[in-house]
Amino acid sequence: MSGRRPDGTSAREVPDLLTGMATTRAIRRLADDPIPVEDLATILWHATRAPSGSNRQPARFVVLRRDDRAAPARACLARAFALGWEAKATADGYRRGSAVRAGTRKARQAAALEHLATHIETVPVIVLACLARYREPNPLEGASVFPACQNLLLAARALGYGGVLTGWHSYAEDELRSVLGIPDAVLIAATIPLGRPLGGHGPVRRRPLREVVMDGAWGEPAAWAVDPPGTLFAGGPRAASDDQPAR
Repeated sequence: MSGRRPDGTSAREVPDLLTGMATTRAIRRLADDPIPVEDLATILWHATRAPSGSNRQPARFVVLRRDDRAAPARACLARAFALGWEAKATADGYRRGSAVRAGTRKARQAAALEHLATHIETVPVIVLACLARYREPNPLEGASVFPACQNLLLAARALGYGGVLTGWHSYAEDELRSVLGIPDAVLIAATIPLGRPLGGHGPVRRRPLREVVMDGAWGEPAAWAVDPPGTLFAGGPRAASDDQPAR
């Protein structure tokens, strides 16, 4: 399987596993460059290495490349993503406050979300991650499909691509199922657009370990859970304010 990145660099330059995990961002701005089928196969092969309950391997992937066969489904997703962005922009305040002030982190995030919604129909590849159910729906079933989604994104990162896990297909799911012939018994767990990033990956911002790791019981601090030097934070008290310029 191909180990080359879209910029032509070799497999030897693929980031190590821990670096990849720490720097795989949600990429919503994607270049028009196609993804070679060899790279696409590599990405999906690594996705299918993910664990699943009892090793039943119920994850399935409907791949929408940029061709005539996928055009109806892509058009359906374009309508769904427009509705999804409208709902999120209203619910999460992306049309007021710091979101409409140039240079703030929230304004940058709003622009990326809107860009994804308005370009989803033409991104190089869209992957619908599905779960072929073998029992009644239950709250734990995602454990057999979402690890594969993360593997997929990490493999894409390793080859120089990017993507983001989304759920906006749900705004037109019935139509999407009809267009693609997806049975009712199959869960459409996520929609993942893929392509070469317009921008790049890099260190992600997350809450400090002290906020999310507990030692032995709920609420008990874990003094040993210390973030590495240089860690960037978001979501906790050490996060930069939305009103500060984005960096």
